[in-house]
Amino acid sequence: MSLAFPLPRSGDLVLTPSGLLAFGRRLPCTIGRAGIRGDKREGDGATPMGTHRIVGLYYRPDRMARPAPWAMPIGPRDLWSDDPRDPAYNSAVRAPHPYSHEALRRPDPLYDLVLVTDWNWQSPRPGHGSAIFLHRWRRPGAPTAGCVALAPDDLAWLIARILPGTRLHVRAPFPKRFG
Repeated sequence: MSLAFPLPRSGDLVLTPSGLLAFGRRLPCTIGRAGIRGDKREGDGATPMGTHRIVGLYYRPDRMARPAPWAMPIGPRDLWSDDPRDPAYNSAVRAPHPYSHEALRRPDPLYDLVLVTDWNWQSPRPGHGSAIFLHRWRRPGAPTAGCVALAPDDLAWLIARILPGTRLHVRAPFPKRFG
């Protein structure tokens, strides 16, 4: 199978084996525990290969000021659907929600700042993976469930420089942990 990818351009984010290249800096990061895959499936722990656009930014208003004019606050009832049977699969939903979901308002700080990508979004294919975010890491080197995770200061630095539509380029093969 041959995959054609657009070439990175100025202002794009590029995932490399040594970190995330962004605006002339290399930011240490972690990816999914299953590495990078071209055949992403719900719950597989992989970061999906491809070129993904940043389509949203969420933040915890009880923990920080609005980081950018386009940021949306995370409220106590905000969730993200991860159930392939859900008509709202791979989108933001509100509690109560009868399908499987992930809470956006977490007790830990992982989702205090969340950049949302367009992976399997708008016309999602059930079972092909949901919620590919850029968010805070648990600790250096700790893998994610498929997202790209960065140090809190690096994530804030990045958010101050990007806009909706910024592209994230993810290619393989890479080691599961790097940066």
